[in-house]
Amino acid sequence: MKRAKTGFAAAAVFAGLLLGPAAAQTGAVEFTPDEISRILSPGPWPPPWQPDPGNRLSGNADAIALGETLFFERRLSGTRTISCAGCHIPEFGWSDAHQTAIGIAPVDRNTPGLLDARLNRWFGWDGASDSLWHSGVRPLLDRREMASSPAHVASVLREDAALACLALRTLDLEADDETVMVGAAKAMAAFMETLESGRTPFDRFRDALAEGRDDPDYPPAARRGLRTFVGEGNCHICHFGPAFTNGEFDDVGIPHFIAPGRVDPGRHGGIRALLASPFNLLGRYNDDPSGGNALGPRHVELQHRNWGEFRVPTLRSLEATAPYMHNGIFFTLSDVVRHYSEVSEDRLHSDGARLVRPLRLSPGEIGDLVAVLRTLSAPDAAKPHAAGVSGDCDRG
Repeated sequence: MKRAKTGFAAAAVFAGLLLGPAAAQTGAVEFTPDEISRILSPGPWPPPWQPDPGNRLSGNADAIALGETLFFERRLSGTRTISCAGCHIPEFGWSDAHQTAIGIAPVDRNTPGLLDARLNRWFGWDGASDSLWHSGVRPLLDRREMASSPAHVASVLREDAALACLALRTLDLEADDETVMVGAAKAMAAFMETLESGRTPFDRFRDALAEGRDDPDYPPAARRGLRTFVGEGNCHICHFGPAFTNGEFDDVGIPHFIAPGRVDPGRHGGIRALLASPFNLLGRYNDDPSGGNALGPRHVELQHRNWGEFRVPTLRSLEATAPYMHNGIFFTLSDVVRHYSEVSEDRLHSDGARLVRPLRLSPGEIGDLVAVLRTLSAPDAAKPHAAGVSGDCDRG
């Protein structure tokens, strides 16, 4: 008996089948072997879960319960009026649907969604945080967002009997205030690690392609758009891997002027903030004794080209997280694709890699790329979570 063809070989056979009459019936298009390889590369989904070596609470069930409770806890803010969930709302892909964030004071940047955040290497639009728990410390202390302090966070955990009961399962509340605050951020990171997007129409099509068969439910427009995505559009150069992002930073021609006399330095400012932070992975709060997870901050180098660069976002769950870009300048996916079709090269850096160029797409090609992006959203991308202390630590 001959072994069944699998993987790339089966996909190549499938590509050949698409040349026949079935292509017209299913809306399939012809993919080259190179295109098939690129289409297969973001899977399978979801990727295996791996604990964060820099966070001793990663994967800990008690820490996840504490982290979820704290994520919805308004008293952590300096004014006791805003929680992390105030800007990261489940129904909006754990974003907030505003152009720019609204904390205790206005913020100049769009609120990123948190689905699949555990896969990131850098956090925030400027990469000022190098771990998921570090990214939780920053808004706690930012005067525009939650305007809190280590002493305030520690007091909330120590003074509420139910919270203290839950926290004592994983934290030492007798430690100094800053250590308690970092522990709270690590618990919230353990919770955020559980925010994973579901399987999408693209994932089903991708898996069918890998097995040498067709998925007739995958839209014809998305099939055409995939050819542009992995072909002449070169979208896959920055948006690849399971989360459809290289996790790095680029200038994509979006103005970084905020107001007269004010600019957003992007990655340039992020690197400065990262290296100055006592909470980066080079500091004492990194739980990885080897320090092997700190290669990023150890070797990052501030360069002129970093000015105006912003993190390449994931393309998963986009339909839930509008508006788009670091400043929320685009309100629809069509707006985003049209920007890349017409991007002005005069706005791009003259030094460094030039990965962005105007695509000069037709209206039909823009629609096809939007169709692809829509297939990267799962129907269950936003699952509301009911926060609250549970078990023998219930309030009341």
